[in-house]
Amino acid sequence: MTRVLVVDDQSLIRQAVVDILEATDDLEVVGEAVTGRDAVTRAAELRPDVVVMDIRMPVLDGIGATAEICADPELADTKVLVLTTFEEDENVVAALRAGASGFIGKGAEPDEIVRAVQSVHAGEALLSPAATRALIARYVLPPPRALDPVSGGPVEGGGGAGHRAVPPRLAHLTDREREVLLLVARGRTNADIASDLVISPHTAKTHVNRVMTKLDAHDRAQLVIVAYETGLVAPSAE
Repeated sequence: MTRVLVVDDQSLIRQAVVDILEATDDLEVVGEAVTGRDAVTRAAELRPDVVVMDIRMPVLDGIGATAEICADPELADTKVLVLTTFEEDENVVAALRAGASGFIGKGAEPDEIVRAVQSVHAGEALLSPAATRALIARYVLPPPRALDPVSGGPVEGGGGAGHRAVPPRLAHLTDREREVLLLVARGRTNADIASDLVISPHTAKTHVNRVMTKLDAHDRAQLVIVAYETGLVAPSAE
């Protein structure tokens, strides 16, 4: 049974999410909160498996609440799923950086919300590929480099697309670990990675966990951001 804490300052939305989750046999709503500060307090009391977290709330917003929950060693097994009205919003990136395991829009269908909670609890980052690419391109990556008006290429120091040097931030990863990071950023599950690399699912999971440890990432969602930030994968990649 997956234990869930639902956090939203709008009572109608909060109750709707509670009703959706309670109608699913393997999900149990163990508590509700209306502010980010309440969320932190309730999470510490209830130790839920998943916190469904709104972003815009009074007292302490969802980003701050997510950061506090994810930084608490007593809540190491608690995952945060951001529930947002604006899926292409810089606040979503901030929440992912704070430790959220994924995000889903408030307009999602009931079965999508259920699957999102289940996926996050299972350890899979819940990131819509299209929305993630838009978010990364808009709020994480630097603006496109200026082109030389004569040559048509990048200006001095631009670094072309053919540049394959290992980003310093990833230099301490093995070649296989960088390969695994690339696959995670492309939305591949552990089973997918195992199939792609012809290794066992257990070995794939071990590689993913080692990459998270080396990069000090809370979960797969943060690995996705690192992959984009370092240029390992581009927003247009599938």
